[in-house]
Amino acid sequence: MENWIGIGIWIVLGALVGLSMKVLIKQSGERPGHATLLAVFGAFGAVIGGMLGVGLFHFLDPRALSIGGFAGAIFLSALLSGIYRWGIRTMA
Repeated sequence: MENWIGIGIWIVLGALVGLSMKVLIKQSGERPGHATLLAVFGAFGAVIGGMLGVGLFHFLDPRALSIGGFAGAIFLSALLSGIYRWGIRTMA
């Protein structure tokens, strides 16, 4: 049960990191729908990054509520959201 709570926290944390990319990377011609995509990319990146972080840092005692899991979730969600935001900015 503790791991499911940790994964839920990763999803919420990733969505918040994704939405914060909207503030950090400005875009002049904003179209509707990007906030939803940023939240989805952030949540997806957080789940994958959290699993990788737990696997790399806490291999023998895997728990979602760990420093490695949170670090991986934040890093990959910021990376995926930033790449999306940067790519959209250069297209417009």
